[in-house]
Amino acid sequence: MQCQVKTKKRNALNALLILIIILLTPSIGVAEQIGSVSTKFKMLGANDKIVIEAFDDPDIAGATCYLSRAKTGGVSGVVGIAEDTSDASIACRQIGPISLPEKVKNGEEDGKEVFKKSTSLLFKSLQVVRFYDAKRNVLVYLTYSDRIIEGSPKNSISIIPITPWH
Repeated sequence: MQCQVKTKKRNALNALLILIIILLTPSIGVAEQIGSVSTKFKMLGANDKIVIEAFDDPDIAGATCYLSRAKTGGVSGVVGIAEDTSDASIACRQIGPISLPEKVKNGEEDGKEVFKKSTSLLFKSLQVVRFYDAKRNVLVYLTYSDRIIEGSPKNSISIIPITPWH
């Protein structure tokens, strides 16, 4: 009996520590909200929306990506406990001169996470990773949603051909 109580307390403490670590883990990249449109009216709380955000690649000046993603409204959305769907789209563009760092050119940073945003209170996030296709001289950005237990196959990609900037 006493052993069961200790085990329950230990499990509760472990769950609390995991929650604290997740909540204190910073998002990668800062997105600027460009706009949004409502997709579903909610009687209480905010409407469901599609949000458009922009972020600059933190390692490559001149590369900017635009994300459109679902944002769940309602009371749970306002309070911050709603889980957003895994629907997202990405479009990346060259907005200035691009000079690739050596780590990118030689493939050391393929799959590097350049943006991450929490899409639920626990365990789910939307992220963007970058690859470099040397043969075609393009940056490839992939957005997808993941969970600690099970991710989603929904994804979207965008490319930026590296061209001279005038």
